Amino acid sequence: MILVSHPTFSSQDVTGIILAGGRGSRMGGVDKGLQNFQGMPMALTALMRLGPQVSEVMINANRNLSAYESFGTAVWPDGLADFAGPLAGFLVGLERAETPYLVTIPCDWPGFPLDLVQRLGDALMAQDAEIAMAAAPETDREGLIRVRTQPVFCLLKTDLLESLVRFTHGGGRKIDAWTALHKTVVVAFDTPDDAPQAFANVNTLTDLQALEG
Repeated sequence: MILVSHPTFSSQDVTGIILAGGRGSRMGGVDKGLQNFQGMPMALTALMRLGPQVSEVMINANRNLSAYESFGTAVWPDGLADFAGPLAGFLVGLERAETPYLVTIPCDWPGFPLDLVQRLGDALMAQDAEIAMAAAPETDREGLIRVRTQPVFCLLKTDLLESLVRFTHGGGRKIDAWTALHKTVVVAFDTPDDAPQAFANVNTLTDLQALEG
C-alpha cells in the first residue's frame, strides 16, 4: 500500500483579517469593534489573539478608521457599497493578502481559540479542501446542545478571489451560499479541552456584560 503524504500547514502562510465593518445595528448602531471587553476594545483583543497565529493581520472597518489604525496594523474599508456584510470583508482580505491563505475573524467574538488557525489549516490540508470552516457547540431553543458551523471563522485559499468577486458582483451576500460552491471542510471545536464560550459572540450590550461576567 502506498501512503500519500499531505503537505504540512504553516501559519506563516496565512494573513488574518478582523471583520469590524458592520453597522452594529443590534447594539444601537455603535462600532462594535471599539466597545471595551475586559478593559480593551474588542477588535484589539481579537488582534492580540490572532497575531501569534498568522504572519500578519489587517482590519476591515468602515467607520472610525483612525481609531483602528491606532492598533498598529493596516485598516481597509469595504470595496462593496452599503455595509454589504462579512463577505465584503472576505473580499478585502483576499484582495490584499500576499500569502496563500486568509483567515477571517469577526471582531465581536473575543474568546476564539488560540490554536484556531493551526487546526483549520491541518484539516484543510488533510482533506485537500479550499476552505476550512469552524464549528462549535451551541444551545438551541429546545435547550439541546448542537455543533453548528461558524461561517465567519474561515480559512480560505487566496486564489478564491475571482470566485468571490463573481459571487458578490452577482448580488450574493451569504457566506454559506458561497462556500457551498467550493470544497469545504468543517472543523469542530468541541473537545473537552475546548472552552465552552470560545465562540460566544456579542450582539448586544447585554451580551457584552454577560460575557464579561
